[in-house]
Amino acid sequence: MERNGRKNAEMRPVHIETGLQKYADASLLWSQGETKVLVAVTIEEGVPSFLKGSGRGWLTAEYALLPASTQTRCAREAALGKQSGRTVEIQRLIGRALRRGLDLERIGETTVKIDCDVIQADGGTRTAAISAASLALALAANRQVEAGRWPKKALRQSIAAISVGILAGEIRLDLEYAEDAAADVDLNVVMTEAGAFVEVQGTGEQGDFSREQLAAMLDLAAGGCREIFSIGAAFREGKV
Repeated sequence: MERNGRKNAEMRPVHIETGLQKYADASLLWSQGETKVLVAVTIEEGVPSFLKGSGRGWLTAEYALLPASTQTRCAREAALGKQSGRTVEIQRLIGRALRRGLDLERIGETTVKIDCDVIQADGGTRTAAISAASLALALAANRQVEAGRWPKKALRQSIAAISVGILAGEIRLDLEYAEDAAADVDLNVVMTEAGAFVEVQGTGEQGDFSREQLAAMLDLAAGGCREIFSIGAAFREGKV
């Protein structure tokens, strides 16, 4: 079955632009279909108090939906005085995922801050943010290595993420918002370049799912992540 000209096992097209924020250590705009995420990496000396004196670095992430990113304007959380539970959960997910990509023991007492701002949301914002942040982190790490501030193997591995779900009995990759809202089952899958799982978030929104369906969804997500890794590698090599 096709949806908007896209087959069930086909992810949305990805487009990447870099250098949007001159003061960041690395920045890029990641477009995955109609979902667009602006990512900036900032590297600062020093670490949180719980790591002082350890010789170990830290990585943390922040995530936000900008007001006009959704069909109905969402208020800035700063204006509301607190972050929503969804925002907190997503930025913790991004931080956990990206810490698997960086060797914190090698970068010394340095903090990496990753800001992920969704400027347009059409489903899969958390997974797009992770994939975009991993590529931005690689660009920033390369600059740190070139400047002699980090060792060559500070970047341990690339990380990618993608959504997959079941809608009308069919397993679909990279759900758009309309599909996500109507899905019977929804999974967000985070993987390493070596093919290991970092995190799997799965929910039976409107129904349950079998072990066989879970295996099929994970296989489809793994294929999507491999494609994202290929896109990232081609971009770093200047081929796209």
